[in-house]
Amino acid sequence: MTEVGESRLPARTRSAAWAPMALAAVAALLAAITVVLDLRNGGDIPVAAELDAGWTAVLSGLAQTLPGLLLLHRLPRHPVAWVLTISGLVWIVDGFASSWAAYAVYTSPGLPGASAAYWFYSRFGAVLLLGLPLLILLFPDGRLVTARLWRWLSIVSLALTALLPLLLIVVPLSVMTRYHDTALPAEIAGLALDPFSIDLPYAVWEPVLRVAYTAVLVSLVVPFAVTVHRYRAASPEHRAQIRWLMWAALIDMFVLLVPLENPPAVPAILFGLAIALTSAAIVGAVTKHRLYAIDRLLPATFLYGVLGLLVVGVDLAVFAIAGGVLGERDAALAAIAVVAVVYAPLRSRLWRAVRRLVRGSREDPYATVSTLAERLESAADPDEQLRAVARTLAEAFRLPYVRVEIDRGPGRRAIVEHGKESGPAIALPVGYRGEPVGRLVLCLGDGTTLSDRDQRLLGDLVRQAAAAARATDLSLELQKGRSRLVATREEERRRIRRDLHDGLGPTLGAVALRIETARNLARSAPEEADGMLDQATVEVAAVLADVRRLVHDLRPPALDELGLVRAIEQQAERFRLGGLQVSVDAAALGALPAGVEVAAYRIASEALTNVARHAAASRCDIVVRLIDGPALELSVTDDGVGIGEEVIAGVGMLSVRERAAELGGVCSVSCPPTGGTVVRVQLPLDAVPEVAHA
Repeated sequence: MTEVGESRLPARTRSAAWAPMALAAVAALLAAITVVLDLRNGGDIPVAAELDAGWTAVLSGLAQTLPGLLLLHRLPRHPVAWVLTISGLVWIVDGFASSWAAYAVYTSPGLPGASAAYWFYSRFGAVLLLGLPLLILLFPDGRLVTARLWRWLSIVSLALTALLPLLLIVVPLSVMTRYHDTALPAEIAGLALDPFSIDLPYAVWEPVLRVAYTAVLVSLVVPFAVTVHRYRAASPEHRAQIRWLMWAALIDMFVLLVPLENPPAVPAILFGLAIALTSAAIVGAVTKHRLYAIDRLLPATFLYGVLGLLVVGVDLAVFAIAGGVLGERDAALAAIAVVAVVYAPLRSRLWRAVRRLVRGSREDPYATVSTLAERLESAADPDEQLRAVARTLAEAFRLPYVRVEIDRGPGRRAIVEHGKESGPAIALPVGYRGEPVGRLVLCLGDGTTLSDRDQRLLGDLVRQAAAAARATDLSLELQKGRSRLVATREEERRRIRRDLHDGLGPTLGAVALRIETARNLARSAPEEADGMLDQATVEVAAVLADVRRLVHDLRPPALDELGLVRAIEQQAERFRLGGLQVSVDAAALGALPAGVEVAAYRIASEALTNVARHAAASRCDIVVRLIDGPALELSVTDDGVGIGEEVIAGVGMLSVRERAAELGGVCSVSCPPTGGTVVRVQLPLDAVPEVAHA
């Protein structure tokens, strides 16, 4: 069994390989014979014989057969390959039949096959009408559309298209000449052209033929509608394949619109080239070779086709207007001048318009970035800014769906969407100064690709989005910070008012009352007056202590009396009494902003307190120095147990971070491998500019 299977497989492979080669040989032989016959026939064939030069049909046939054979070699069982090949062969045979009929009737009368050749050309050649609609209905996968309604419409369309070729096979010659109101030359009329005719009255044939000729229009309408349905329901890959067919149809349309009649060979050559391009497009689409290149080819073809038609139209208009006034030579010069003046600016404008229509505004990066900046500037709120980003990206890259996600803090994320999600999506991170702040989710759509230039533009727009998002966050944080400052200020004022009103006020009132009572008793009861004065002295001392506490809360007096370094030394001395070795290393700092001094002093005090309470350390080193920026750097290092990863920051460390953040500074807490904890704070001196720093 194994030997038999192995012997059959090469035979099938050889037959599959030889079939296209044999068909190619037949096509080439018939084409060569047709050209020779046309050369022999010359131009002496009567117009009434309705025999065109066969080489025109052969050219169109080769334009289908050769691509079809290439497709057969690649996909031997693909229906589109067979339809393309067979349609091309029928065109070639039709051209050969026309040339042989002319040769056998007029050039060398009496040769055999004249009747069969003319009958095939004039009657059976109508089967060429089936090739294009069948090809469209089977494109691109070789199967009819699966939807029940559209499938039946396709079958009915093909049946109506086949009606005329079938009728032309059996309709008598006399009926055809009467229907078209033409008379064939005697040499043609004498041929046997009714081998399969059915003898029916003209009254029967006339309406049937009228219906058959009208039904040919269905072969154009239904396949077009089916293609539209296929495109709307197709996958991105199949849509790209159908766009290749659309490009071919665009080429054919421009060729048919070109008003060329003389010499007759020119439109025939153009028609053959159009069919060749159509066949090549079908082969490329079916084999999926460079499938998505159509996204650039389609707009370029449309542009240059429109420009070509406009140039021809301008030529004809100038010749028509100026020809009667200036003469033929001057009219030609005028046409050249007008085309030269109109063509250049029109080309650039049409090119930009078509590219923008097909590929979006990405073709003009400056305009895209400018549009985004303008929309961001006019946005009234943060969400409106994000919507501006999503909308601009969708318009610039013709994206069906864009989603912008920006982090707004722990557990909060702002999400804005534009369009409807369809197809696979890609996610791009949005970062600002190396920190992730969100992401973009894009659906590229059907066959859309991003070139290197597009990716650079997208990166620029993403950076704009990141900057806008960050600016929005900073604006929100600034507003919240201002609200907190106002709330903190008012809370501090209320606390001071309460302390003054509820504490110092009543105490001072009581002292004043005791002193007044002592004055009244001074003569009559000196001992009682002296006791009241002693009590007043105690109460005044308590008031002084409260005043000192209030003053210390507003700003530590040690800062004004001793300066920052000596005030920290004073705090360190208190902890040394508890057994902790504390060293303070500081250079000359000069005059510092008051806010920086208070923040540095409070942070150092809080850090020392944390070391004494939680670090179980024996030594602590404090370093205070000025760094470039300019900024004040404060570091507190201990040799304690460090901070575990699972430990949550307490009120003290949160206070340290908040004090640094209030001045725009940074705070870091680390545990080096050698052990202990390092608290490092940098406070910019420009944060509080009311005091000039050295």
